Amino acid sequence: MSSEPNGASVTAVDPQDDKAVRRIIFKLAGPSLAEMMLINMTQMVMMILVGHLGAIAVAAVGLTSQPYMLMTVLFAALNTGTTVIVARSTGAGNSDDANRAAGQSLLLGSTLSILVVVLGTAYSEYLLRMMGASEEVARYGLTYARLMFLSIGFSSISSALSAILRGAGDTRTPMKINVLAGSLSISLGFVLIYGHLGLPEMGVTGAAISTLIIQAGAMITLLAVMFSGKFAVRIGWAEISRLDKSMIYRMLKIGIPSSLEQLIMRLGIMTFVKICAGLGTVAVAASQIVTSIIGISFMPGAAFAIAASTLVGQTLGVSKPDLAERYVWQIRKYGMIVAGVMGAGFILFAPYIFRLYTSDAAIIREGAWALRIVGFIQVSQISQFILGGALRGAGDTRFPLYSTLIGVWGVRVLLSYLFVYIFSWGMFGLWSAVACDQFLRSNLIYFRFKRMVWKHVKV
Repeated sequence: MSSEPNGASVTAVDPQDDKAVRRIIFKLAGPSLAEMMLINMTQMVMMILVGHLGAIAVAAVGLTSQPYMLMTVLFAALNTGTTVIVARSTGAGNSDDANRAAGQSLLLGSTLSILVVVLGTAYSEYLLRMMGASEEVARYGLTYARLMFLSIGFSSISSALSAILRGAGDTRTPMKINVLAGSLSISLGFVLIYGHLGLPEMGVTGAAISTLIIQAGAMITLLAVMFSGKFAVRIGWAEISRLDKSMIYRMLKIGIPSSLEQLIMRLGIMTFVKICAGLGTVAVAASQIVTSIIGISFMPGAAFAIAASTLVGQTLGVSKPDLAERYVWQIRKYGMIVAGVMGAGFILFAPYIFRLYTSDAAIIREGAWALRIVGFIQVSQISQFILGGALRGAGDTRFPLYSTLIGVWGVRVLLSYLFVYIFSWGMFGLWSAVACDQFLRSNLIYFRFKRMVWKHVKV
C-alpha cells in the first residue's frame, strides 16, 4: 500500500493542531507539487528547444495547444467525478466503491479517447486554420499537430489513472512515474528536434514524436500499477467487464459541470488566442512563451488544489466539515506565499526570463509587458485554484462552472476584444483582460467558499 496519508490518518487530525494539519498538507501536496513543477519545467525546456527554431515553430506549437487542450476537456467529467467518489470512499474506508469508480472511469475513458484521437487526427489542418494559422504556419505544423492529437489517446488515460491515485491519497506513485516520463521526454526531444546520435533534424515534429513515445510508456506503467493490486486503488477484470450504470451516473452527476467549466474555459481561451493572432505572428509567439512561463505558476496552484480536493473529499466522507475547512484555509495561506514570490520574480526579471526562450528582440519586448501583468495576478490566481479545488472535492462543481462562464467570456474575451480592436492597446490590453478575469473569478470563488454551502453537498 502507499505510504501516503490514508483516510484514517487524514481524518483523525485535531483541527486546532496546526502542526498536524500542516504535516498532512505537505505530505499530501509535496509529491504533487514536485511532480507538477518538474513536469512544467519539462514543458518549459521543450518550449525553449522549440523557441530557438524561430517564431513560426513557436506559433505552430501554440496554435496546436489550444484545440489539444479543448479535446482533453471531454475527460474532465470522468476525472472529476471519479476523484471525488474515490476520495469520499477512501475517507469512509469503502475500498470496493473506490475500485469500482476507478474501473468504470478507465472503461469509459478508453472508449472516449479512441473517438477523440480519430477526430483530432482527421481534422488537424482544419483546427490549425480555425485558430488563425497562416499558410506557412499551418504547413509547417501539420505533422506536429497530428502527432500531438494522436498522443491524447495515451495522455488522457494516464491523467485519469493519476487522478484516481491522488484521490485516494497516493500522490507519490504518479509523481515518480510522471517525473521520470518528463525527464525522458526532454532527452529524447533534444535528440529528435535538433538531430543528434545520427538521427535527422526533425524540428517540431521531433518534439511531438518524443511526447507520443513517452506518454505511451507512462500510460502502460500506470496501467500496470492499477492492475497490480499493490497500491491505494486497484482495478481488476470485475471492475471493467461491464458498465455500472449507477456508478457512471454518480460520476457524471458530479463531473459534468466540471467538464462544461473546462469546455467554456477552453473555448474562451481559443477565442482569446484568435484575437491575439490578429496582432501577428510575433504576438502569437510572445503569448505562447508567456503561457509556457506562467505554466510554472499554475503548478503550485494545481498541486495545492489536488491536496484541497482530496482532503475535503476524505474528511467529508467521515462527516468532519470543520476539519475540511481548516485544511483548506491553511493550504490557501501556503499557496499564496508561494504565488507572491513567483509573481515578484515575473515582474522583476521578465526580459531575462524571455531571453531563455528567444533572442528575438521584438518577441522579448512584447512578451515582457505581458509577463509583468501576469506577475500581479499570481496571488489571486492561486487562491482561485485552491478554493475551486476544495469546492470540487466537496462535489460543489456547479459554482466554479458559473464563475468561469462569467470570468472567461464576460470579462476575458469581451475585454480583450475591446482593448485590442477598439482601444488598440496591443499585448498590454490583451493580457490586462486576463488580469481582470482572474481578479473577478478569485473573488467569486472566495465568497462561495465562505458561505459553506459545500459542507452539505451529497455525492
